[in-house]
Amino acid sequence: MATVQEFRISDTLWARLSPHLPVHVPKAHPLGRHRRRVPDRQVLDGIFFVLRTGCQWKALSTTGICSSSTAHSRFQEWVQAGVFARLWDVALQDYEELIGLEFEWMSLDGSLHKAPLGGKKTGPNPTDRGKGGTKRSLLTEARGIPVGLVLDGANRHDMKLTESTLTSLPPAAKSARDAHRANGEEQHLCLDAGYDYDQVRALVAAHGYTAHIRPRGEEVQAKKAGQKARRWVVERTHSWLNRFRHLLIRWAKKPENYLAMLHFACARITWYNCLFG
Repeated sequence: MATVQEFRISDTLWARLSPHLPVHVPKAHPLGRHRRRVPDRQVLDGIFFVLRTGCQWKALSTTGICSSSTAHSRFQEWVQAGVFARLWDVALQDYEELIGLEFEWMSLDGSLHKAPLGGKKTGPNPTDRGKGGTKRSLLTEARGIPVGLVLDGANRHDMKLTESTLTSLPPAAKSARDAHRANGEEQHLCLDAGYDYDQVRALVAAHGYTAHIRPRGEEVQAKKAGQKARRWVVERTHSWLNRFRHLLIRWAKKPENYLAMLHFACARITWYNCLFG
């Protein structure tokens, strides 16, 4: 049975994360007294616990990690400061330096998720009787490391998110991709039949990629013929993200809060593959 300790940030990861958190500057108090600030390590453990287990913020107080109000308010503060997007960028930079991002074969695909409370970037889910839902469009490199991500309503067609996803690369990933291109490396993009449109092919070519659009059935036949299957890595990365239970159903009304948790999960996945990939 899993324990609270299993869903905390490791010492190794904390050493890499902590330099990128905002420095707290205490406000002057007229009586010179302040409540002791809860350490950032403790709060980040609480945020990660919510991300990993999918528990409600209010339930966090019962774990003994930190109070739910402290964790949520610090989370909001860090979302506004762009902390989680920065952590993902730093993780990609580390991966590029230690292992090397592979941009020769990339994959792009969307994933639908329920969003019962609505909010911006949600819409009627065509696969769930029109109930509210959200879609995340994910771009991965050859090993499945997430390098691009956008969020929109569930009714938004995959093809409509192609350009925004291709341009969503964090600075570290964009720099690495451009360096690979400068070395003359050809870059391919694998997509499923949902992107089988002439305008998608033209758009992909305009961004410097060669499109490979193949239905699932054809992929199976190609694999039997001895050809290497490549698009499956983005589906596996969606599965990795779904292991962070908070991401399975979007309860956050603010899209920036849900997106921040996605960025945090992408950073965790990238750093995990740095250590154990």
